[in-house]
Amino acid sequence: MTSAGRVQKGSRKNYQKELDKVLEMLPREYPGRVPTLLLHSCCAPCSSYCLEYLSQYFEITVFYFNPNIYPPEEYEKRVREQERLVMEMPSRHPIHVIEGEYDPKLFYEMVRGMEHLKEGGARCHACFSLRLAVTARRAASMGFDFFATTLTISPLKDAAKINEIGTRIGAEHSVRWLPSDFKKREGYRRSIELSREYGLYRQDYCGCVFSKKEREEQKLQDTSRITYFWEKDESRL
Repeated sequence: MTSAGRVQKGSRKNYQKELDKVLEMLPREYPGRVPTLLLHSCCAPCSSYCLEYLSQYFEITVFYFNPNIYPPEEYEKRVREQERLVMEMPSRHPIHVIEGEYDPKLFYEMVRGMEHLKEGGARCHACFSLRLAVTARRAASMGFDFFATTLTISPLKDAAKINEIGTRIGAEHSVRWLPSDFKKREGYRRSIELSREYGLYRQDYCGCVFSKKEREEQKLQDTSRITYFWEKDESRL
């Protein structure tokens, strides 16, 4: 920290290196067996690289718990793609999948009063907390060694905040949080390649009704901008 209380450049924690340290220690901490991981997944495309990478070290159970997704038809489409990917993707160690409860009321109750906020802020953080808390409880009750989430692969998600939430919730439920920043080392790019390879459905908004509305507004703005420049060029003819 500087004297003014600002974080010095370079002091931000590198969660990929934190993950490297954990993976290096696994053979000594779990001799003679493969450790288990409950991996919260937001969608099949984001999980693709995470599964390819982490299944070298863990027996993974994908936990598809996303009550934020709107509308219900979108949820069904995404969860079926997740199941298909797990069935089709080869792995060193077994990968399983379980579907959590889809109850949008859980999400709306969690973000009440934050409906007006923009994507990426406190409302998203509350959504992360909801999904990771349920994942941690499930991991603890089922005896998993670790829990984690695919959320850090997105360039639009704050990996530091997600890891902060995961660490806190893990301590509350006495289950180990697996730190990550899956977008590092070309992870996001690899997820796009795997999505193409498996023909995965790639949505164009995060999932909730608020992100859907924001995305639709962006599309309208883009269309209006294109129309404006096209009409401006036409007037010059």
